[in-house]
Amino acid sequence: MMAEQEINRNKQHYEKIYSNYGIKNILYWINNLDEFLDSAISTETSWSGLYKENFRDRIAGKRIMELGCGNCVNAAIMAALGANVYANDIADASGEIIEKLNESYNFKYPIKFIRGDFLKNEIESEYFDFVVGKAFLHHLDLDLEQKFISETVRILKQDGEARFFEPAVNNLILDKVRWYIPVKGRPSKFNRSEFLKWKLNDPHPERTFRSSHFERLGEEFFKEVKVIPVGTLERFSRIMKWGESRNSYKRWALKNEGSLPQFLNRSFARSQVLIYKNPIK
Repeated sequence: MMAEQEINRNKQHYEKIYSNYGIKNILYWINNLDEFLDSAISTETSWSGLYKENFRDRIAGKRIMELGCGNCVNAAIMAALGANVYANDIADASGEIIEKLNESYNFKYPIKFIRGDFLKNEIESEYFDFVVGKAFLHHLDLDLEQKFISETVRILKQDGEARFFEPAVNNLILDKVRWYIPVKGRPSKFNRSEFLKWKLNDPHPERTFRSSHFERLGEEFFKEVKVIPVGTLERFSRIMKWGESRNSYKRWALKNEGSLPQFLNRSFARSQVLIYKNPIK
């Protein structure tokens, strides 16, 4: 399990990121909900993945726990869609964002913040219809991941569903290459000194992101397990300049990559959505 000092390092990292986080953009997005979701689902891997299989139309009136709510954008979107959202994060700053959102928007069900360590929650068993995480599990080492999924099973209803959007690494060559392509917040490995500095402060543990791992994890706790690759073609947008042509390519890529053979999608996807149904009690 993560050492106490590692947990504290993560908390400090995310408190810094989310402290004084403005909600102006979130309010704009939830006030223009369909426009935002149509755009996000068609161009961004995390939204495309997490909202697969008509998720947006299935959650009104449902009780949902979001793990690692972070900047609370997804929590706000789900609440604006009519879900009864409970949002958990190790960072107290996330709770402050939720407080501002509840004061500024008339959600049908105000968002409830579950502060701190999810494993120490006092929620009753079989309480939630959904448990979700948007780029959350990869923050946990494997022992802690097991505990989180076990607790997820406890709080899910018998016919409940868990879904997580996570990185995918099923091709070792692509995994090595990706470190040389700079992305927001992470320098290229060609810039050795800056990359080492970033790595030293990176809060993510060294662990596997293979689809086969997440399949085995799901099969241990759920009766139905599906792992859907995301971003096989979209990943190449990272070498394109920002602008409408890039977004146009991303829309095309996310729309069409599902027609590729499964072995290609699994090998080359940069992300994946895990859908676990019917927890084993």
